[in-house]
Amino acid sequence: MSAPIQKSAAKTKAATQVVTANRLIDGLVVYLAPGGEWTERLNEAELLASPETLAAAVEAGKRSEAARVVVESYPIDVEREPSGLRPLRLREVIRAAGPTVRPDLARPLGA
Repeated sequence: MSAPIQKSAAKTKAATQVVTANRLIDGLVVYLAPGGEWTERLNEAELLASPETLAAAVEAGKRSEAARVVVESYPIDVEREPSGLRPLRLREVIRAAGPTVRPDLARPLGA
């Protein structure tokens, strides 16, 4: 039996989202920060709580794709916890924490 399918960010519509992608030069997971720059730290990502800010951030991600800075940008659902931001989907938790096959390369969630 397969695992249950998780809903995408577009379907769950969490109150807060951020835009994520992979940096083209090294493949690392990055998040869109205020000002349009990309950061490796989830806690530095721009929080998108309205449809207007989400649309602008998704467009900024597409421009970065066209400029060949990142690949596959898309919004993800996050929630704020005392320790910082936490992705709601397991896939994004794994992407934020680093490779599961190399614990030596893992990073603290939200760092």
